[in-house]
Order: sequence, then C-alpha cells, then structure tokens
Amino acid sequence: MVDIGLIKLHKLWWPTLRGIWKAEGDEAKAAALEQFMEGMMLLEDAFVKCGKGKDFFGGDTIGYLDIALGSFLGWLRAIEKMANIMLLDETKTPELFGWAERFGSNAAVKDVFPEIEKIVEHAKKIAARSKAE
Repeated sequence: MVDIGLIKLHKLWWPTLRGIWKAEGDEAKAAALEQFMEGMMLLEDAFVKCGKGKDFFGGDTIGYLDIALGSFLGWLRAIEKMANIMLLDETKTPELFGWAERFGSNAAVKDVFPEIEKIVEHAKKIAARSKAE
C-alpha cells in the first residue's frame, strides 16, 4: 500500500519543479530550488522506506509509483539542462539518483522515454507562448 504522504509529495513535486523553471532572478531561483530539494529529500526517504533496499519503489520490478514519478524524469532532466543546475544529485539523493538511472535504463522504459532535447524544445515553445500572452 502506498503511503498517503507519497501521493501528496507527488502532487507537490511538479509545481515546485515548474517553479524552478519559471523563476526569474537569482533569489527567486534559489528559493524555488530550496523548496524543490526539500521535496527531493522527502522523496529520498520515501524511496528508502518503500523500496526496502530493492531497485524500485515497489520492489524488484517497476510498479505504479515508479511509473508515476518516472513520468516526470524527462522534464526534470530538461529543466536541469535549461537552468544549468543539478536537481537529481548523486551526493544529495543517492538512492533516488540510482532509482532514476535504473528506471531510465530499464528495457520497458528506455525505448519510449522522450529525448531530453525534444522536451527542451517543447518547453521553450511553451515559455515563448506564455510570454506572448
């Protein structure tokens, strides 16, 4: 059974990730990054608790929570590239970093995972459209 805290964390993860991307100015970017990293630490702890030393949140194979969180990895990597920052850091969140590597390289995922460059291109189009409005 998935802990209700994980569900709440998942709902907060995307808005804080978007906050980093949309932040203007160093102070706003630092505040958004700090908020995001607080969530990443909670997610790191949740992975340790749920994964129980296994490769994925649900155990030895990819499960629903892995898919739900894994669906954000492309955007996370794109924002890292666009903002020139490391969000998924092996030193700060080693278990989550390892999970992301295993998830992305899994045979069921790697052939359907979007290319980061395409996500970056799409994000730039979204940003240009929102500035024009």
